[in-house]
Amino acid sequence: MTRPPRARRHTKRRLTVPICLFAIYACAALYYSTLEPDLLRLGATVLCGVLCAASLCIRQPLRRLAALSGLCVCFAIWFCTDRPSNNREWAGEYAVLADAIQDGRLVHVRNIRDFTYKTETDYTAHYYNADFDLDHLATIDLITSYWAGDSIAHVFLSFGFDDGRHLAVSIETRRQKKFAYSTIAGFFHHYELTYVTADERDLIGVRTDIRKERVYLYRLELSAQTREAVFKNYLSEIHMLTTQPRWYNTLMDNCTTEILARANARTRYRLDWRVLLSGYTASLAYDLGLLNTHYDFATLHRLSRIKRPANAIPDANYSNEIRESLPLALENK
Repeated sequence: MTRPPRARRHTKRRLTVPICLFAIYACAALYYSTLEPDLLRLGATVLCGVLCAASLCIRQPLRRLAALSGLCVCFAIWFCTDRPSNNREWAGEYAVLADAIQDGRLVHVRNIRDFTYKTETDYTAHYYNADFDLDHLATIDLITSYWAGDSIAHVFLSFGFDDGRHLAVSIETRRQKKFAYSTIAGFFHHYELTYVTADERDLIGVRTDIRKERVYLYRLELSAQTREAVFKNYLSEIHMLTTQPRWYNTLMDNCTTEILARANARTRYRLDWRVLLSGYTASLAYDLGLLNTHYDFATLHRLSRIKRPANAIPDANYSNEIRESLPLALENK
């Protein structure tokens, strides 16, 4: 028995939506991919669009379904075999990967970034190595940096030691020199994920004094055992990325989800809406009892903003200066 014309038209319409959705995602994934040369990347994008358009012209439903299935299989094979790499021509601030090796209670951290900035793009590059004793890990601070509205912020941690040193670690997109930053690109295989390991004068200072972002610093209320576990988890990932690169993903592997992963947070916390809208990460931490509860959150948020003079430049005393007016310092006076 042949299918009546109306049923065939209905089946055809049902396949149109999946094909269009696949075309949008596949073409975007190819366009934002790291395929080289650029002519190959652009050619693959155009070819994918043409093939998807051609499949829409197939009138017989089963043949149209077969065409869609074939396109999906080909795309899946490419996508799953498209591997991240540490060997690209990176933007200057991402050119050198940090490494961390634990030797008993002592941790050796190599290539700690300590740039001196004139402007965001005009800087003097400098790296140094340092040793940290796990027995002297004293604090972990949560930093949130806003450059536009209140919903989206960059979130990272800074590990403090009782000798006054701080090691800031920011989970970011490792951008190639030839690509400008793109929020959309972060949803595809475009950026590798990197743990920028730096001096606070660099990592926080460029945000407070150079970019003039709104930056907040909160002290995390954690036990010594938990602090050490989080720090060691970070160190392990920093070392692993030197030999096993990973893709960054705006939804699944971003600055906030990685912090929760390194802290071994429960799955339900990773699914909280404030993980995607990272500007509210501090609010989530407060609700989890990880921040100073002597204040309501609105007050804590207001007091935790780092205040800097108009023409300030990060110097050797930067870490102490930014904490002078924060809640913990006020309580200790």
